[in-house]
Amino acid sequence: MAEKQMDHPNINKNIHPPFVALFYIFIALVLGRVIVTPFVMPQIARNIGLALTFIGFLFGVGAFIEFRKARTTLDPHGSVKTLVMNGIYRITRNPIYFGFLLMVIGFPLNYGHFWGFLTAPFYIVSMNQLVIEKEEAYLEKKFKEQYTAYRLRVRRWL
Repeated sequence: MAEKQMDHPNINKNIHPPFVALFYIFIALVLGRVIVTPFVMPQIARNIGLALTFIGFLFGVGAFIEFRKARTTLDPHGSVKTLVMNGIYRITRNPIYFGFLLMVIGFPLNYGHFWGFLTAPFYIVSMNQLVIEKEEAYLEKKFKEQYTAYRLRVRRWL
């Protein structure tokens, strides 16, 4: 009997991108509490952290709006109906994950910890390996030349 082809990315069902971001935010906050730095974070840095967190949230909102317009799923485990290339998707192929990256840096910074800068590269590698590479393989297979042209035109992160 032939195996039925699955119409979704081959992402582990236990991997949820918001929780990956929260994990690295949590690690940064714990490091900030456990490893005391000899300096106090200036208020301007905290404000920048708050701004980064807010901008990250806006990237997610922009992605949500485009997905709603296209009437396709936001679920990274689900089947997409159409390739979204408008709005925020003209700037980055992964605005939600980029928004999470800004939050991984900004949230701890807002609390006076620079550790988000150190956990951010680990977040990027984790997201690339656990989610993005699988999503891109799925989109390449499903949308073929249309996705290839989009991928060549728009960067993965920013």
